[in-house]
Amino acid sequence: MALCAALALTATACNGDGGGDSAGKGPSATADDSLQIPDGLKDRLKEHGIDLDEWKDGAWKDWSKDDWLREAEDFVNPIIEDLWDEDRMRDADKQPAKPVEDDISGDQGKTDPTPAPVDAAPLNTPYTEASPATGKLFFDGPEGSMVCSATVVTDPANPGKSNMVWTAGHCVHAGAAGGWYRNIMFVPSYNNEGKAAAELEGAPKEEMAPYGLYWADWAQTSQQWIETGGPTGGAGAPYDFAVLHVKPETDNGKSLEETVGGALPVEFKAPAVSGIESITATGYPAAPPFDGQRQLSCADKPGRLSLTAEDPTMYRIGCTMTGGSSGGGWVAEGADGKPALVSNTSIGPVTAGWLAGPRLGEEAKGIYDAVSEKFAG
Repeated sequence: MALCAALALTATACNGDGGGDSAGKGPSATADDSLQIPDGLKDRLKEHGIDLDEWKDGAWKDWSKDDWLREAEDFVNPIIEDLWDEDRMRDADKQPAKPVEDDISGDQGKTDPTPAPVDAAPLNTPYTEASPATGKLFFDGPEGSMVCSATVVTDPANPGKSNMVWTAGHCVHAGAAGGWYRNIMFVPSYNNEGKAAAELEGAPKEEMAPYGLYWADWAQTSQQWIETGGPTGGAGAPYDFAVLHVKPETDNGKSLEETVGGALPVEFKAPAVSGIESITATGYPAAPPFDGQRQLSCADKPGRLSLTAEDPTMYRIGCTMTGGSSGGGWVAEGADGKPALVSNTSIGPVTAGWLAGPRLGEEAKGIYDAVSEKFAG
């Protein structure tokens, strides 16, 4: 899978002008029941024939072209209580596709030899202690319920009280031929004890979602992903990142960061591969031989992967994680010597064996800052 797009891949499943504004920094938000809607969005939704009450009652299942919102500023994701119940979470196993060819020629830009596969290793449990910032992302697309991975990151406008989550662009938006996915919901420390799918039959929701369910009330990805991203191949992959702002389905009076006990800073000036000793990628791989229920990780010294001469060079590591791990955080030592998120899983080969993720520069920082500023204060 091309990892997809990790791993949607088969692919695991996405700015220009400094990033944030062109990628959908909307006007001020106003409250509307359980979600915040940018000024003017209601009118645009009406132009598409979308009524939010009808949406919650099942109109979201209409994936006709005219009803599939795709522009950066048209993101909408109202909370639908109890939609993601235990069975629906356990059984969600599709990954947004994004595989690439196993053989990358390297004729354009700088590409290092294909890395040797690194076996994905299961994390210790409970995840609430071993990896509190990592979680599983659930969402709906035309083909059914889908899954990716995601990471709680710090919010400069709300230090210590972040509600921001990092993932891949292809985990929230289908790219050039589609639009925003729906019912996007993040579960930190999903399946806290790392049980197999069969063992989760009848498991209580608090075991599958120890910190509860967090719905995206805003999402931004790169304009490059929206305009050029595709389900297979490398189109848009160097810009395949997204930032979510989330709110709990059931409010506990705390931020996501306070609830889980941590968040990762994001490093937007990560060094070239020669300056990184090791990167660790973490996620919930769902394509065989994995079942999507467990957190796994791979650690490897990164190499370079260049898909086109015009686009930024990506990081690449050896890793056997498959689809579903897309969007999962890549962690390395930051400029201050502490762990920081430096990338996310974007693509990999259909046969697995390696993963690639974008280097985070000005475009990514523009999106991150825009989401932070949107919810400042």
